[in-house]
Amino acid sequence: MATSRGFFEFVAEQLSGLDGVSFRPMMGEYIVYFYGKIVGGIYDDRLLVKPTASAKELMPDAEFATPYDGAKQMLAVSDVDDKDFLAELINAIAAELPEPKKKY
Repeated sequence: MATSRGFFEFVAEQLSGLDGVSFRPMMGEYIVYFYGKIVGGIYDDRLLVKPTASAKELMPDAEFATPYDGAKQMLAVSDVDDKDFLAELINAIAAELPEPKKKY
């Protein structure tokens, strides 16, 4: 099942207050970038993020979910209605991730 256009647009609107957020469509789903770093994705109408230490701390009860067969597990974000929380979460995750590799 692919992500519905409506759910994607809702999540995109929730994250619209963050400069540096972008999305890349991928086989009916969407990869979420923050200043070039992959912080998560939208899969099957779910927002999933990388399970960094800060993500686990901010969402201690979050369930692990696999975006697709063979993929690493990610954390499911249950509170996509809270823009302030999402901004805090995305910023915290990105702070822990390495800088993207330069493309020459």
